[in-house]
Amino acid sequence: MRKIRGVSPPHNKNTQYSKVERVPIPPEVHIPMKMHSGKPAVHVVKEGDEVKIGQLIGEMGGTVSSPIHSSVSGVVKKINDRDPVTGQKAITVIIATDGLQTRCPDLKPLVVTNQEEFYDAIRDSGAVGLGGAGYPAGPKLSRVNLDELDYILINGAECEPYVTTDTHNMVADAKNVYGGVKLMQEFMQPKAKIIICIEDNKHEAIRVMQETFAGEDRVEVRSLPSIYPQGERKVLVYNVTGRIVPEGARLSKVGTIVTNVTTVAVFSRYIKTGLPLVYRTVTVDGPAVKTPKNVLAPIGTPIRHLFEFCGGFIGGAPKKILSGGPMMGIAQPSLDVPVVKTTNCLLAFPDSKDIAPVQTACIKCGRCLSVCPMSLMPPNIETAYNLGKLDALAHYKVNMCVECGSCAYVCPAKRQLVQIMQLSKERLWIASKEVLNK
Repeated sequence: MRKIRGVSPPHNKNTQYSKVERVPIPPEVHIPMKMHSGKPAVHVVKEGDEVKIGQLIGEMGGTVSSPIHSSVSGVVKKINDRDPVTGQKAITVIIATDGLQTRCPDLKPLVVTNQEEFYDAIRDSGAVGLGGAGYPAGPKLSRVNLDELDYILINGAECEPYVTTDTHNMVADAKNVYGGVKLMQEFMQPKAKIIICIEDNKHEAIRVMQETFAGEDRVEVRSLPSIYPQGERKVLVYNVTGRIVPEGARLSKVGTIVTNVTTVAVFSRYIKTGLPLVYRTVTVDGPAVKTPKNVLAPIGTPIRHLFEFCGGFIGGAPKKILSGGPMMGIAQPSLDVPVVKTTNCLLAFPDSKDIAPVQTACIKCGRCLSVCPMSLMPPNIETAYNLGKLDALAHYKVNMCVECGSCAYVCPAKRQLVQIMQLSKERLWIASKEVLNK
């Protein structure tokens, strides 16, 4: 097995041992019908409808989709057909809260006795990949060929700096992690074992998981080196099992699946209580935040409420807000953006921390090659992109790039390599579509 590649940015796990605090219920929530990969959900409520916590407000819009439930009790105030922040075409259900947080009376524990009921429960829970990918959990697991399944990897690596929500959930919600793992073991029956994967800098999470699964022969808690991007699914599969996922293939092609540890806890809780995914634990941190915390917020809460709950900002409005970690997070256009299913972290950076670096010419140092977890050649890909050589982009396997940003992180010339990777993939995709349409 080759040496594990990646980078070691400062961990900055400032909230690792912070207890989760509940954010006060906002006056209204904005719940998008598109919070997952695949087709958007289709709203099933109308303006003026009364809704309660856990009530279905968006049904699946296709085979790969996810149902969406109300995170508050109140009245549907408006249904927008465009995102009010970005202007993009997107259905959003706006609910004026009543402050009572009344649960839907239909919520009740489920009885799961067979594989079909298990997959249906995961689908109906609204669970998606909560590490950030957002792929609906029900369709993902139900498509796996169990005859070829050797390993289920439970992803608790959480390798991005700052983010500590999965770490907290492994410690504070160990019972539901255990319940979800045992359900997967019973109804999916991997031939080898289930492995809970945690980076070795998360000592408390490792201890709690080891105690929780003590005596379980087919479940292993494995401590992994703290190196980014350890938690990326293809990287995790290789580092844990030694298997390489081929270009364009699903993980199941090599007898594995990867599921986020918080996702596992969500569908376990749903089966026990009937409460679907309506809240999100979020790390709120960054140099511009007065009091970093882990908070629990209803999905749809404007992110400004989370920052206000953490004491607001140091030195006025921040220069940049990221949703996600600093390596792969997405810059947010406004504090009115809502918390969605995949929001695991919000970071605020002041001017002093956000000076755009000036690009200079590549000096052929090879640092990007040495850290790329997929063993790619970023300078060659950049050259092929600039010259418009599609065959070369395919030859250098740009579609294998996981866009982790390790190459850009170590580049002394500050080349915008991640953007080049993204644009290269898009160019190949467009070219493939043009060929099919001829």
